[in-house]
Amino acid sequence: MSGNIPPASPAGARSASTGPNGTLPTPTSSAVVNGVGPATGTAPAASSGGSSNPPLSQQNLNQIVIDYLNKKGYTRSEAVLRAESSNQAIPPELEARPKETGPPKYLEAYSRLEQWTKDALEVYKPEIQRLLWPFFVYSFLNLVDQLYIRDARAFWNKFQEQFRSVHEHDLRRLEHTLLPEHQEENGLAKTYKENRYRLPITNASFQYLMQFLESLPNAWYKLFIQIIEKYMDIRQVSRATDDKFSFEAILRRGQEDQAVEDEGIPGHKPGNAISSTDPNVGNTLAALKLGKLPMEKELEEDVRGDLGELDLEIPPVPGEPTLVETHEKVNIKQEEDDEGPTRTDIPYPVSTARDVAMEVQRIRENRDRLKLEGRTGGVGPGLSCVIYTFHNTKDHITCMDFSGDQSLVAAGTDMSYIRIWSMDGAQIGTDDAGQPVNSKRLIGHAGPVYSVSFAPSSIQPPNQQVETKPQWLLSCSSDGHIRLWNLTLWQCLVVYKGHVGPVWDVKFSPLGTYFLSAGMDKTARLWITSKASPRRFFVGHDDDVDVVAWHPNTAYVFTASSDKTVRMWSVSSGAPVRMFTGHNCPITALACSRNGKLLASADDSGNILLWDLGPGKLLKQLRGHGKGGIWSLSWSVESTVLVSGGADLTVRVWDVNLPAKEGATAKSGDGVKPDGAATTTSVTAPAGGAKKKGKGPSVSADQISAFLTKKTPVQLVRMTNMNLILAGGSFLPENYVS
Repeated sequence: MSGNIPPASPAGARSASTGPNGTLPTPTSSAVVNGVGPATGTAPAASSGGSSNPPLSQQNLNQIVIDYLNKKGYTRSEAVLRAESSNQAIPPELEARPKETGPPKYLEAYSRLEQWTKDALEVYKPEIQRLLWPFFVYSFLNLVDQLYIRDARAFWNKFQEQFRSVHEHDLRRLEHTLLPEHQEENGLAKTYKENRYRLPITNASFQYLMQFLESLPNAWYKLFIQIIEKYMDIRQVSRATDDKFSFEAILRRGQEDQAVEDEGIPGHKPGNAISSTDPNVGNTLAALKLGKLPMEKELEEDVRGDLGELDLEIPPVPGEPTLVETHEKVNIKQEEDDEGPTRTDIPYPVSTARDVAMEVQRIRENRDRLKLEGRTGGVGPGLSCVIYTFHNTKDHITCMDFSGDQSLVAAGTDMSYIRIWSMDGAQIGTDDAGQPVNSKRLIGHAGPVYSVSFAPSSIQPPNQQVETKPQWLLSCSSDGHIRLWNLTLWQCLVVYKGHVGPVWDVKFSPLGTYFLSAGMDKTARLWITSKASPRRFFVGHDDDVDVVAWHPNTAYVFTASSDKTVRMWSVSSGAPVRMFTGHNCPITALACSRNGKLLASADDSGNILLWDLGPGKLLKQLRGHGKGGIWSLSWSVESTVLVSGGADLTVRVWDVNLPAKEGATAKSGDGVKPDGAATTTSVTAPAGGAKKKGKGPSVSADQISAFLTKKTPVQLVRMTNMNLILAGGSFLPENYVS
């Protein structure tokens, strides 16, 4: 502020003093009041005909501006104007600095904002970090508007990478708008400029932001305030925006206006499924929460206590972490920049003693597993594979699954029944005559069984009284029904009806309770075992939904269709958040990595595509399987190794981290043939393996090793928590190729 403004007169008083041409002296404040912008030197003179409303006095105009600044919370500007109006000295800390020349200091101001978010208290950090994206976009657009092209480019290059994982497509469309004319032609830039960016934050975080702005130098303060005034709609809420059960969310539910939880530009809101291969796509990617699901508090305390007792009973060897340390790494610590879902997103029942025992065993296996870090010095790890072969099936087996404790294998048949075997030949029940048997038959479906899925279970811990063996099995069939079988009674307890036509796939959630199904009616459905009707419908595919899979934190699910696309859905909202296109054949298998970052999809032609879920990008293609399709995929504990099995009689192991080398090829059949045709065969593949004579499909350089069965198409592969490969298939002599 500058200039000498007469002292404010009593309210309602009018001054007769005017300027040289009968005009009022011009105030120097640049605030906009009732549509009147900065003064231009004169104001319209009174009409010669006389007006019943004489012009406002300088004092009244000052008071209007002061009231406006107070209402908007601009305490700094208000204090300066009050001081000038009272002919008082302006405090040094409020004294405006001399007008700067050159481009606005957006780069310096934004750097300070970025550092402030990093140093913020943890209670505020998740919310205030969301300020960075709109300030970044509008700072860049303002620099371009003012024709500071070089500064705009430098600003963009310095800060863009931090938004790459969430706003990949917006960055791609905005980065070349380096002239005002470009912004007029760019639909996305116009969308940002012509709409306010909505950002709901809690009252406490808003006050924290205002304190930060007030602490800035005057030039930086003005830059941020201008962006907030012109382009942002910051809405204060009483509770965090991710708490959909808060009182604030309940009050606003049902309002016609955009819900307070919505963030971003109206009509350009994250949450749309997009094609990851279309560089010109206009939708934004949804911000995903791919981190770990927090453990229930009581469960975590019980697990920690049991692991602590085991550490005292059996101390770790030197150099080995304790079980408690392994638990913290596996279940508690999030990777940098990761955010996990909340337990309010998907309600689970209260944990039981069985859940505690299963988690304790999982941590023990995780610590003692074979460590796989991909290739080391170009040499792959010496993995072992156990292949379970089913004889005399006459090609009737259509699907199979291993239980989590590796004690049972279930196989569905095209003759409408399910057969369950103990994997070690142990007794699992008695027949009608009371004789012990190592297999049981489940009868109930009225058509071919297309998928079976065991509920989560774990190896029985030593000296543990709580049973963790398999208890439940799901199956689906061409009769359109899903059945839940009890493995103690060996009876069907529930029949789930809803799909129209055959149900192609069914999968239990990694935590149990919920399960997914997919059918010919082009839908996937989310069910809870205690309810007879589906809880969610996932609709959007143009053809049959053939395969489904879960994200490890259970906040997302994946569906693959005969329309050759893969979609990712939010469980809490039922909305699509990603769509992956790139397959040229029907998709036959899906698997999400255990760290929740990658997705593998395989098709009927023998190709595997790896996707990065955050940016929705295709990472690479893995080639090596022959024709007939890949029927199963599974990930190592570290998410560095992928295993696949298919109709070409092989199990193949892939290095996920190795960059694809398109020119490097090998011949299929690398590895060691199983010795003999025993029902259970254990094979260890050496690094590299031996080459089989004859022609075969080209093999990408990412393949670590391959296990070739003699006469058994591989229907199922599974990496255990110890990183042992289990595989299963039906012995079919007519498929043997010498």
